[in-house]
Amino acid sequence: MELKGKKVLILADDLYEDLELWYPRIRLTEAGALVKVAGIEKRTYNGKHGYPVEADDKISAYDPKDFDCVVIPGGYAPDKLRRSKTVLNFVKRMHDDGKVVAAICHAAWVPISADIVKGRTMTCFFGIKDDLVNAGAKYVDQSVVCDDNIVSSRTPDDLPDFCRAIIALLAGKGECQTVTMGAMEASDVYI
Repeated sequence: MELKGKKVLILADDLYEDLELWYPRIRLTEAGALVKVAGIEKRTYNGKHGYPVEADDKISAYDPKDFDCVVIPGGYAPDKLRRSKTVLNFVKRMHDDGKVVAAICHAAWVPISADIVKGRTMTCFFGIKDDLVNAGAKYVDQSVVCDDNIVSSRTPDDLPDFCRAIIALLAGKGECQTVTMGAMEASDVYI
């Protein structure tokens, strides 16, 4: 239970990438974190592959000071989430307070719109690489990239590395560094 006492908020909207929401939700819960799901509204959201998730509440009901991490799944949901000032303000405040902001695949759109990627090294789904670069980030093609408190990954194939990096950072196993996780264990790279 390495994350006992940690609180994580996962953002959702329709057409989220199913695995990119459910895998972190299950894995972080298994590690002992209290995990909540929030959307712009409190309702059921359907993933790209039809798997539903019930939001615990609206994003506006939550305060960033109460969470240690925000996870943003990819799919097409980030294009909707990035249009919400409430979502962007939540993500920006999490970032500014030094809390973990984790984005996978198309989810990089949300940190881009929250204006927190300039000068950062990140990865994302290759189709939005130009968006990341145009927002001032350095793009690298790696399974997981950590830059200070931002964790990013490319696709569902990267979920094991993505979740290991989030858990290592939340568990306080050292500072988050830009690394290629691949076959390495989180303990090998967090010093």
